[in-house]
Amino acid sequence: MSKGYKKFLLLWMGELISSIGGGLTSFGLGIYIFNETGSAAGMSLVTLLGFLPTLLLSVPAGVLADRFDRRLLMMIGDGCSGLGILFILICMKSGDATLVQICIGVTVSAIFSSLLEPSYRSTITDILTKEEFSKANGLVSLAGSARYLFSPAIAGLLLTVSDISLLLIIDICTFFVTITATAIVRKGVKTNHSTDRQPFFKSMKEGWQAVHGRKGVFLLIMVSSAITMFMGILQILEKPMILSFADSETLGIAESVCACGMLAAALILGIFGIKKGYASVLRISFFLAGIFMIGMSLIENIIPICIFGFLFFAMLPITNNCMDYMARTNIPDELQGRAWGFIGFLSQLGYVVAYSVSGVAADGLASLTGKGVGRGAAIMIFISGILLAITALTLLRLPEIKELENSKVQEKMVA
Repeated sequence: MSKGYKKFLLLWMGELISSIGGGLTSFGLGIYIFNETGSAAGMSLVTLLGFLPTLLLSVPAGVLADRFDRRLLMMIGDGCSGLGILFILICMKSGDATLVQICIGVTVSAIFSSLLEPSYRSTITDILTKEEFSKANGLVSLAGSARYLFSPAIAGLLLTVSDISLLLIIDICTFFVTITATAIVRKGVKTNHSTDRQPFFKSMKEGWQAVHGRKGVFLLIMVSSAITMFMGILQILEKPMILSFADSETLGIAESVCACGMLAAALILGIFGIKKGYASVLRISFFLAGIFMIGMSLIENIIPICIFGFLFFAMLPITNNCMDYMARTNIPDELQGRAWGFIGFLSQLGYVVAYSVSGVAADGLASLTGKGVGRGAAIMIFISGILLAITALTLLRLPEIKELENSKVQEKMVA
């Protein structure tokens, strides 16, 4: 194992712990809001406000990642994002936190969290060789999925003996672990930021050109944006769908069982990686994800939901691995931060649509059919699964995307 990969593992462990803490807060707030309002729209609003600042600030954050110390930016982002969670905790200790107060807290947390993603992705490029990217991507997917894999079951059990305040306290404590791990890695990694203090907007323009100049890369990002919309709908609506016939502890266990699919796939990728055929693997895994998403919505029974959910989430590390590799190997090293800022912004626009309309649509379908919010959510998930499968079979067959595996940019980087 190389020295760079050991540093990556330490950094990854910190992000894993932080992801679990964030998942505890996300799960707890979802249950809290649904119990207070009985509506999927309130859950969608909080999720949107916790996501939108990170999305809007991802591009300037990418420029900062190329201009300043990436590890230091990660430490600032991680540490200060805890302030929003602390605000919510204080409000709850002073009485029941209102929806407005929760929205303020998650927004503040998201603003500082926007510094993380471009710097984290760029740091991976700084410390690993190209041959290590695929294995690392599997573990990165695992850390990102920990909020769905471990957090729901832990949160569900903790809520049987305590309230949401305990979840928030644990989340705040995880920030200290992450900052410490990043600080240790920072000591042994050469700072790779640019010494050319060119105008800020010129740097942003270069990042845009890095992703837009390659038609295949840009198309891949647009496909990713469409797909994140369907996945965002599932992320929002699985809770009201299950809570319509089960309690919060069952929901937590079910979400963790489903997310075990990500664990299995991520571990396999972490050991073996993907050697070739990235475009074909990407298309097949996305198509299957759509089919499994449909299966989750068919019956009000926790067993088939867990089975199809496990299979659905098993596809996500595979798709993320393929898309990450095909984009990363077609972007010059010196533009990685700026490029990942734009990639993060464009590929996640679908989440904005999902978080904005999914809760309202589910409530509307519930009113229209008279079968409750749970079945309204299931209908939306069913439709999203169909559209996801169609998207995979059509857009991902474009030749410009296939050519990314053997591009000139990639060959130059290898040389």
